[in-house]
Order: sequence, then structure tokens, then C-alpha cells
Amino acid sequence: MNLVHTYLVSHTPGKVSGDFGRWITVGNCLHKTTVLADTTCLFTPLALPLDYSHYISLPTGMLSLACCTLYGIFWHFDPCCKYLVEYDTYRLSRLPLRTLTSSSRVVLVLKDDLHRKRRHNAIALAALVYYVKKIYELCAV
Repeated sequence: MNLVHTYLVSHTPGKVSGDFGRWITVGNCLHKTTVLADTTCLFTPLALPLDYSHYISLPTGMLSLACCTLYGIFWHFDPCCKYLVEYDTYRLSRLPLRTLTSSSRVVLVLKDDLHRKRRHNAIALAALVYYVKKIYELCAV
């Protein structure tokens, strides 16, 4: 871990470190949920018979759309989305955390997320195209 790219937010009276940690964790959870739901939406028709696949792919597509919308509105342009909360005890043990007087602390690690955002957008676009196509087919019948 490069210490230049690691930022430490210590506990303050306003519980800023916990708020940052929760905000980043929720954003990352929304991102991962979107990617998993998109992947499920796209690959369910390959794994199940076409007559039954829309019972799984359409709800996961709707979940993905909801999570992607929330992520896009609240986290996509937020500078906090470039950080991850560090939980790895080995990496945390290598940092000079002993100098802090507070026992409550959050370690934020700056990550390059360009490839992650490209992959996220490509999967979301493919799932959206499939979702719209499937809705059109179901409504046309």
C-alpha cells in the first residue's frame, strides 16, 4: 500500500470519520449491487429456459436500474467515490495508527476507478438494452 495515497480520517466530535466511512460503504454497496444485478439480468436467459428467465431477469433488471439511478445521482460525481474504506488488518498494521489518540478511526485509500466505471457503465448499458427489449416483447404480446 502506498502511504501517499492513503488518507486517515480520525474521530472528531461530529463523528465525521464514521459518516465518511458509511457514505463510501453505501456507495460501494450500490455499485456492487448494480453490477451483480446487471450480470444476473444478462446471464439468466442463458442459464434458464426462455419461458422462465424473465421471472428472474426482469426483477434484477429493475433492482439494477434503481441502484444505478441512486448511484448516478448521489455518488457518481462525488469525490468520495474514488476512496475505499480499508479493512485489511495486515495493511492497517503497516500504518502509523499508534500515534492517534482516538480508538475510532477510518482509513480511506485512494483508488483509480476509471476501469471500474467503464466496466460498470458497459454492463449497465447492456443490461438496460436487454431489459427494454424484454419489456417491449412482453408488452407486444
